[in-house]
Amino acid sequence: MILEGLVKAISLIFHLDAELIGIIILSLKVSCLALLLATLVGIPLGAAVALKRVPAKGLLISLMNTLMGLPSVVIGLFLYIMLSHSGPLGFLDLLYTPMAMVIAQFILALPIVTSLARSAIISVDPIIRQAAMTLGASPLQVTRAVILEARYGIITGIVAAFGRVIAEVGAIMIVGGNIAGFTRAMTTAIMLETDKGNFELALALGIILLAISLSINIVLHIIQRKGTVDTEQWTWA
Repeated sequence: MILEGLVKAISLIFHLDAELIGIIILSLKVSCLALLLATLVGIPLGAAVALKRVPAKGLLISLMNTLMGLPSVVIGLFLYIMLSHSGPLGFLDLLYTPMAMVIAQFILALPIVTSLARSAIISVDPIIRQAAMTLGASPLQVTRAVILEARYGIITGIVAAFGRVIAEVGAIMIVGGNIAGFTRAMTTAIMLETDKGNFELALALGIILLAISLSINIVLHIIQRKGTVDTEQWTWA
């Protein structure tokens, strides 16, 4: 049965089944938008925590680390309460929409991007910052120089955050509702099709999700390898 389902799943992939393509496109749109927003917010926030004197910095770092491991269903439940018609943000009418899924994935990705960006920035040799300050760079230019030096570690955090959100199921199931053709993502579709006994589509989606995860790991390996090579060249220079 597994072999037959696998063969049919591969056939669905190569024949570009319309339902399959729609689910994949929605998943990528939601995850990429959430990751973009998390990157735009997380990198400056991580840099601020790493380089500036921030009130209650220790508490903020502990909060970020806690949120990195927060169960997604908890985030989904919190957002459901906030976005429901009886909730404080119910007037926005976002519940059971792709935007609610974006918000959920943004909350999941933000602490990962922020924490790993902070870790990458504080690991930069202090000489880089001191040299920039000695040459008369402004605080903004100093921060930019440090972030550029930590770019490979920051990119690693972004890739890790994407891996988290693309495989997310709990939060987007709660706030998205898994509506066919509207909020049905790859992970929620896998759960639904498995419950329905439609193993072919579930396996097809699972294979594609694994392929995306493999691609993410390959990209991460290339980035890390490039960063190592660049560091060795800089050291020899």
